[in-house]
Amino acid sequence: MIEEGSKRGKAMVEKRQLFMEMRAQNFDVIRLSTYRTACKLRFVQKRCNLHLVDVWNMIEAFRDNGLNTLDHNAEINVSRLETILSSIYYQLNKRLPTTHQINVEQSIGLLLNFMVATYDSESHGKLTVFSMKAMLATMCGGKIVDKLRYIFSQISDSSGAMVFAKFDQFLREVLKLPTAVFEGPSFGYTEHSVRTCFPQQKIMLNTFLDVLMADPPPQCLVWLPLMHRLANVENVFHPVECSYCRSESMMGFRYRCQQCHGYQLCQSCFWRGHANGPHSNQHQMKEHSSWKSPAKKLSHAISKSLGCVPIGEPPHPVFPEQAERPQELTHTVQPKPVANNMNDTMLMSSGAPTPTKSVLESPSRLDEEHRLIARYAARLAAEAGNSTQQCPPTDLSFNFDANKQQRQLIAELENKNREILQEIQRLRLEHEQASQPTPEKAQQNPTLLTELRLLRHRKDELERRMSALQESRRELMVQLEGLMRLLKDEEQKQASQSGGSPHSSPSHGAGCSMPMPIRSTSAGSTPTHTPQDCLAGVGGDVLEAFAQGVPRNLRNDLLVAADSITNTMSSLVKELHSVDDRAEDEETNMRNGGDRGEFRHSESTEALRERRHHPIM
Repeated sequence: MIEEGSKRGKAMVEKRQLFMEMRAQNFDVIRLSTYRTACKLRFVQKRCNLHLVDVWNMIEAFRDNGLNTLDHNAEINVSRLETILSSIYYQLNKRLPTTHQINVEQSIGLLLNFMVATYDSESHGKLTVFSMKAMLATMCGGKIVDKLRYIFSQISDSSGAMVFAKFDQFLREVLKLPTAVFEGPSFGYTEHSVRTCFPQQKIMLNTFLDVLMADPPPQCLVWLPLMHRLANVENVFHPVECSYCRSESMMGFRYRCQQCHGYQLCQSCFWRGHANGPHSNQHQMKEHSSWKSPAKKLSHAISKSLGCVPIGEPPHPVFPEQAERPQELTHTVQPKPVANNMNDTMLMSSGAPTPTKSVLESPSRLDEEHRLIARYAARLAAEAGNSTQQCPPTDLSFNFDANKQQRQLIAELENKNREILQEIQRLRLEHEQASQPTPEKAQQNPTLLTELRLLRHRKDELERRMSALQESRRELMVQLEGLMRLLKDEEQKQASQSGGSPHSSPSHGAGCSMPMPIRSTSAGSTPTHTPQDCLAGVGGDVLEAFAQGVPRNLRNDLLVAADSITNTMSSLVKELHSVDDRAEDEETNMRNGGDRGEFRHSESTEALRERRHHPIM
């Protein structure tokens, strides 16, 4: 029981939260009931974030939740109403950028409590479908002409004429909004409200818009266009000083007295009835929603006097009285919505009010009719005016056929636009993922990178040195092979000359009979005709073997030379491996266990050892 009592108390606090915040704004000091009501409803609209939801997005939410198939008098419970509001706000967050996300749960709670307090005063826990549609379509964002067109579609019959009983029902529901913000005595519902608005017998769309958007509108709905004007002038700046509060600039509306020269008031002073000097509250004031410099005023007056500025323009486009035949959209596959605010921007620049206003997404006949009218009203009106003056009546059907083809083309272009935007979004996500820094990049150390570059440079130098030593080794092997051939020739000659002296020098022909020349990298001289001259490029033990007068065991001397070359190559390979291991350790420390590279040289140590024990004969 205690828990239930605490829950009820919390619900009551949440229910009264919006009204307590509205009272804190002190709107009751505004002396004019029209401005007072408009300011209160504008506060509720912004506090519940309804000003961010366009009227066409609201209509789409009605269709997605199946409300277009229900009767206006059908009732829905509070839990389903909460589900509908959740879908509206979650779809709104998908369209908003990440830096402008709203608190969905708080917005749902505030709006749900306000709707229940407004339309369920007897606590039945249910609301009618028409009540919810009328309230959300009136309090959401968007143009007033779009809202009134949607409302007219809900209260008109199949021929396009308004049903007075449905309009009377609309007035009952929409006038509950001023009553909810404690302005019922000024804008309450009466039985004569309908005939006060429309004394005519047959009301079509243009007449409906003319009456509700006139200046002034019907007295019971005078707060509705004012609420939209408030939204349009919230950020308008006037570089003029207020004559009462002496503020050097004004935001919002600006009021200029028609009797007192140069007397101007800001909206705060005018709404509260402030006056000073010769000015009186009984003087006629003119409301300004924008600032024009004296130069602009002069140019505008000149253009108006010359007939360049049209006079008496209608407040809304003139729509055809007879609705066109709707398209068959029963088997149409709806495209997936794109969660990107850029989609809205591009489609609005192309002439469509919002992406949800596509021809392929129309839910029913009435919605389809008014969406087409909204998009091409100006063009149809212009073409109809030109055709009546220049073309015979028989050409009207041709113009309507051309307009249908243009609508189909625009619908195809909008679908292609959605596909392109989806592809752009996908490529953008891939690019962001590819450009994100990886942990390996983040863990890099400039000092370690410098040492790694030095080790790699040292490794390259050792590789070049090893290549040079391998080339020298090949040349030395060629020289040793030539020396072995010379040694065999000397032994054969000594065997054939049995009476010769053992210390005699080799003949000149023997030096010239060498099969191939002896080259050396250490000396650039060419071989001569004597064996000693042929050894000019050879040093160490090999030179000693041929320089002495008594022949030595030259095979052993050649093995000693080969061992010297092999030891040099082995030491070079070890040094190269040590440098490579250091580089691999540095890369391993940077990558936290990365793969270890291997350096492959052209000839392994095992091959060198094999040549050491099996020299070339």
